[in-house]
This record gives sequence, structure tokens and C-alpha cells, in this order.
Amino acid sequence: MTLSTTVPGALRPPELHGRREEIAAVESLVGRLRAGRGGALVLAAQPGLGRTALVEHARDICPPVPSVQLTVPAALPRQGPLLVCVDDIHAWPSAARSALLADLRRLPAERPVAVLLTVAEHHAGAGELGGPVTLRLGPLDDTAAAALLDRLTQGSADPVVGAWLIREAVGNPRLLTALAAALTPDQLAGRTPLPDPLPGGEDLLDAYAARIDALPADARALLLLAAAAAEHEPDGAGADLALLLRAGGAASALAPAEAAGAVVAAGGRIHFTHPLLRRAVLRRAPLARRGAAHARLAAVCRDRLSRLVQLSCAAGDHDARLAGDLAEAAIAPHPHAERSAALARAAALTADPTLRTDRLAAAAEASRLAGDPVRARALLARTAAVPAHGGVHRVRGLLSLADGPAADAREELITAAVLLPPEPARHALIGAAEAAWAMGDAVAYREAMTRVPACVDDPALEAYRAGMCAVLAGRTAEGHALLRGCLDDVPATGDAAGLLRAGAAALVVGEVEAACGAGARALAAVRAFGPEVLLPRALEHLAYGELRAGRHTRARAHALEGLRAARRTGQPNVAVSLHAVLALAASVEGDAEACTAHAAAAAAGAGPHGLAQAATLAVWAVARADLAAGRPGDAAARLAPLVAPGPRCGHFAVRMLAVPCFVEAAVQAGRTAEARDATAEFTRWAGATADRLAPAQLARCRALLAPPQHTAAAYENALAHHDRTPGEFERARTQLLYGQWLRRRRRTREARGPLRDALVGFERCGARAWADRSRGELRAAGEAVAGEREPGPGPLEALTPQQQRIARHVAEGATNREVAVRLSVSHRTVDHHLRNVFAALGVRSRVELSRLLAGDGGLPDRDEEIAAHL
Repeated sequence: MTLSTTVPGALRPPELHGRREEIAAVESLVGRLRAGRGGALVLAAQPGLGRTALVEHARDICPPVPSVQLTVPAALPRQGPLLVCVDDIHAWPSAARSALLADLRRLPAERPVAVLLTVAEHHAGAGELGGPVTLRLGPLDDTAAAALLDRLTQGSADPVVGAWLIREAVGNPRLLTALAAALTPDQLAGRTPLPDPLPGGEDLLDAYAARIDALPADARALLLLAAAAAEHEPDGAGADLALLLRAGGAASALAPAEAAGAVVAAGGRIHFTHPLLRRAVLRRAPLARRGAAHARLAAVCRDRLSRLVQLSCAAGDHDARLAGDLAEAAIAPHPHAERSAALARAAALTADPTLRTDRLAAAAEASRLAGDPVRARALLARTAAVPAHGGVHRVRGLLSLADGPAADAREELITAAVLLPPEPARHALIGAAEAAWAMGDAVAYREAMTRVPACVDDPALEAYRAGMCAVLAGRTAEGHALLRGCLDDVPATGDAAGLLRAGAAALVVGEVEAACGAGARALAAVRAFGPEVLLPRALEHLAYGELRAGRHTRARAHALEGLRAARRTGQPNVAVSLHAVLALAASVEGDAEACTAHAAAAAAGAGPHGLAQAATLAVWAVARADLAAGRPGDAAARLAPLVAPGPRCGHFAVRMLAVPCFVEAAVQAGRTAEARDATAEFTRWAGATADRLAPAQLARCRALLAPPQHTAAAYENALAHHDRTPGEFERARTQLLYGQWLRRRRRTREARGPLRDALVGFERCGARAWADRSRGELRAAGEAVAGEREPGPGPLEALTPQQQRIARHVAEGATNREVAVRLSVSHRTVDHHLRNVFAALGVRSRVELSRLLAGDGGLPDRDEEIAAHL
């Protein structure tokens, strides 16, 4: 036993990363002790997760209260407040643990004693601590692990190396520390390849394996077979019990292994309770025993690839024949993850540097297709011996396309195309074109697609390549004809990439329903046949097609699923695009907070990686939400740079789609000249495009700009175009604008019809904010609206409905001119009503009005609202 008092000003222990909840619990215990109250806390965790560091933190913050660190059974001091710390109490004999707990229970109630105990989970004695509050420490998340690694290496670790170390440490800070310490500076910096397997952490693995040391020999032998069998299985799949029994494992040995908490048997498979336990079982076995286990498994494996993987694990050196057999067997229908593991094994057995690099590049590509970019990059990091390798550049470029600057991806893929044979070079150039598209560089897109050799063996791909080149070269009719041929030649099933190209071609030629159909088939193909890496992209294409078709609710559902898939497969660039789609959906549905949040997320990722298409869509979404909320000035200011020609313009495939929004906002904001210029360009585009909504949208733009004597006829013409095309949302917007114009001309009886139709249309497509605008217009036109919220009691109760709307807008900070635009009334009308509002409410200023409505609940409290978003 040691009694200690920490010296004030002593160095604090190293920062505890990712342990905010645990630190708060420890500090709460110490705080209660300082206040004269006792308490108890048990910290339970697997080895290496930081139990001891938390005990040191408790003792560090304890002064002036003394603390006692019990390392052996001993009597407690009987006087004064006390912090009792016992680290690894499971290591004490059972009788000593019981005696300490009994001693603590006998302490007088008035004696302030705080007890902090730590125990290893699944260890004998852990169950005896049922009385105190128990806090279980989990593994660090990747963010906390990255912060720890950055501190350990002083920021010198290469990102690829760091990601692999974090993966291998599985959230264990002690293991991460050991792995980083075992590497040389050149290995940490990525200048030399990492060893495989990584050294370090042997003492920690011994601590994990200690739980099986007391097991019978046949149980330990079964666990070794299970650990070895997992080498040819996907991560987390466990081991096939029948295979272990064929290899000589004893069925009776399973029960003691389960009782010890080492494994769990379910569905005919055996799973280790912790990945480090499986690793420890393999590492601790002598090389001869480990090799024998792999050989026994190889002898009874019925699948050729699994058998070859087990033989490779038993091999001690380069083996050209075995490596060739592995590479030959690593083909479909095996999952990409298994193919990657086999190809990596083949590379390890290969002596020739060029052939080894070929196999590592193929293994990295299989990992990429499996949705595992961390492993893919780690495999590429072993290829330094052959610097100019087309396969390496291609995989690196495709990884950057999913998670990196689009310009970097394009350069890597262009370089790969120079180094690769014709067939893989073709796919590298198509990837380079995709990068240029994401960047918004039409010239670079056309250059890359022009360099793609004619695809005579793939008519659909050739039609897509030639059609896109023609469209971007200005030969629109020729390009559309070719792209329609792409739709005709797309295979029925299986080729997810081909279906995604067909969906993109359909959007270019204005066949929105065909685009949705191709997207749905691509999604089904990915789910049935893979590859996993295409799942978020398929969901993005489908969601965007559904947005264009006006099915915003379905688009949101698919985009949310895609966002989860993009995060799971390490594709933040796809996540950025999906955030933009979600922002567009929210701008229609009227969820302003969701629109702002998704648009901000899209902008945050689009900027650093140069994703112009996602950035343009996000700005368009926020501008459309501004329009829905009656802020046309804000909407026009956002969209003006995107729709105007010049270096600040938006993405070339999105610019014209946003013009109708800009024209509407610009006309209402008094920027008529800019609206006319944009309409003129939109007219030329509508004449060349096959977009079915374009004629109706163009007619609406012309109605907004028409002289009063022709406006009604122009709106009727626009509605006639809408009657010939789908698109509930766009039709309702035209009806709303027509109704607003009629009401402003005091033709209120005529205005009610289009306003009612607009309300119904918006309600049918779930556009809540737009429906609210329609209700407001209907009420202003003298028609009661069923389902509209009645004003509650409060200071606004005495006001007319129009006065209430004006009061709320003014209290939110809008100027009189902005209120006039939002409510489609004159500036003079707002002035008149606002004077009456001030008189009725007894306020003298806009500030007093804002305070009155905020206090009544009529407005959100700004401080609370801001705090809720932090």
C-alpha cells in the first residue's frame, strides 16, 4: 500500500483521447469526495484500453485529499477523507478481493471515502464487484485513435500508414502506441514499406491470450485451428466448425473454450470474442505448430482458393508455383475481399519485383471493389520497388476519385492510361473523365473521352463515349441519337457500371423515367452481384433521377441509404454528392434546417476536393429554400454567379437547370435585366436539349418577364406545356406564380383557382414550405384554407391575419421592402399595416416588437436557437 499526495503543479498524465465520458465519471467521483461524500466506481475493460491511465488521472486531480494506491491486500487508514485506488483487482486472490470489499462496506457512513477499482473484463473475479457502479471502457473511435497517433508521432505519420496502424490497433490505445513505437521513422513516414505482419504489442497479446492458458490442451488446439481457419475467411465471418472437426479438432473442446469467454459458437461457426484474441492465439503458437495447423486445414478444405491460402500461410519463403496458383484462383465468383487476401498472399510469395507489384496492385483493386480503401492503400504502399506502374496509378486514381481531390484523381488516371495495355487503359480514361465531370471541367472531360479507344466489343459503352463527346462538342442532335442507342444496347442484368452509364445518358437526353429505371436496375445488380464499392454510387444516381422526376420523398430515402453506404465504404466524395441531393430534396419538402445542414456538409467536402457539381447543387438547394421562404433577394444573390457565363459559373451540367429558379428570384428582387439575359441563354439551351420540363420552365420565365397585357396568356401557355409533361412540383410553382400575379393585379377571384391548384400540387409532392406560401396567398385572396393553423392566444390575437404575417416577418428582421416581396404586396401596404401593428400592440420600435413576439413564443429565442445548432 502507498499513501500519496500529488504535489501541486506536477505534470499531468498524457492526454486521454476519446475518454470524455470516463474522465467525467472519475472527476465526478473525486468531486463528491471533496464535497465530503463517498462513492465507488469500477472501470472494466479489455487489456490496453486505459484503465490504469484513468486511475493515474484520478490521483492526479485528487489533492488536497489524500489517495491510497493498494497493490497488495492491506488495512485501510481509519481517519480522514480518502481516495482508494485498486488497479487490476482481478489479479488479487479471491479471498483478498472479498476482504477488501467487506472492509469498504464497513466504513462509517459519515466517513468520506471514494473507491476506484479497475478490472479486466472476462476475468475471474470481475463478477464479484456487483455493488459499485461499473463503467465499461470500449475501444477508441477512429477520430480519437488518430489524435493519439498524431501525438505519439508528432504528426510525422504518413496518412496511409496512420490509417493502417489505426485499423490494426482496433481501437486499443496501448497497442497503437506499441505498433507506432516499433516502426522506423522511414516506415512511419511512408518512405519504406511496412512489415507484414506489423511488429509490436506482444506483451498486450500475451495479456489477451492469458485467458486460454488454463484451458485443456484439446481446447487450445481447437482455438489454434479456428484462428488459422479465419485466415481464408472474410473479416468477422469466423471459422467453419465442420472444417475444424475435419482437420482433427475435438468437438468436446468447444464447451470449455466458450465457458472461458474465448469464443462463441453460432450457426455452425466459431467466432472469437475479440479480434486481438484470435491474433494472440496465432502469434503465441510456435512456428512449427502454426504451420502444422495450416497444413491440416489445407488438407481438408474443399474450396481450391481456401486450400491455397492455407498452404501459403504454412509456406516459409518465396514459392513461385504456389503464388501463381493463388493468383490464378483469385477470380469470380469469390468475393472481392477474399480475392484481395489471396492476391496479397501471392505477392508475398513472389520474388520478382515487377510481378509482385502486379499482384499487389490487383489485390489493392480487389480491396477497393470490396469497399475497403484503407486496406487498398496499405497494399499500394508496399509497391515502392516499381514506381511507374500503370496498375498502381490506376488504383490510386480510383481511390482518389472516391476520397481525394478530383484533379489528383484525373492526373493519376491519365498517367495510368499511358502505362497500361489498351483494355485497362480504356477504363482508366473513363475514370479520368468521371473526375473531370466532378470538377466541372467540360474540356477535360471531352479530352479524356476522346482518347478512349473505340469500344467495338461493347456497343453500349461506345455509344456512351461517342454520344457524350458529341454533346459536349456542340453536336447535340448527333450526341442525343448516339446516347439513345446506349439505352437500347444496355445489358439486361449484371453490369452495374453499364447501367449507371445508361442512367446518365438518359438524363442527358431528357428521359428521366428511363434514368430512374436504369438506376433501379443498377442498384439491384450491385446488391446481387457487387461490387460493394458501387452501392453508394448506384443509390446516388437513382436518388438524383428521382429528384428530376419529382419523387422527392423516394429520392431522400435512397440518398440517406447511400450516405450510410458511402461512409461504410470510405467514399466521402460520394457522400458529398449525396448531401447535395438531400439538400435539394429538403428544399422541396420545406425542411429548412435539413437543407442548410446538408448543403453545408456538401460545401465543406466539395471545396477541398474540387467537386464543382456537388457545390453547384448545394447552392441551388439553399437558393430554392430561400425562394420557398419568401427571400428572393437572397436566392438571386446565390444563383447569379452560377447561372451567368464566366469563370465563377456553376457546373456545366447543372447551370441551365438552375436558371428558372434564378429568373423567378431575380424578377421578384428587381434584377430584371439579369433575368432577361439568363432567359435568353435558357431559350437557346431549351431549343437544343431534350429535357421535357424545359419548354414549360421557359414559358414560365417568359411569363415572369412579360408586359402586363401579355402576362396572363404567357402563364396559360406555360401551364399548357406542363399539362404535356410530368412534374407536379414545377407545375405547382407556375400556378403559384400565376396566382400571385393575379392577386397583385387585384383579380382575386381569378387568383383563387391557380392558388388552390398550387396548394394541392405542393401537398401531393410533400413540399410543405411551398404549400404554406400557397395557403398564405389564398388567405390574402380572401379564401379560408382548411387545415391552416389557427393563431393561438397572445399579443397577435387582436391583429388581422395579414397584420400577423407582417408582424412576424418584421420581428424576424426583414425590412419593409423584403416583407412586401415575400407577401406579394406593395411597400406602401406594408408601411400602413406596420403602423397599425405598432399601435395595436403598444410598441414603438421593431426591437420591441421582436422582444414581444419572442417572449410570447411567436418567435424562436435566437440565443436558444443558436445554441441548439452548436
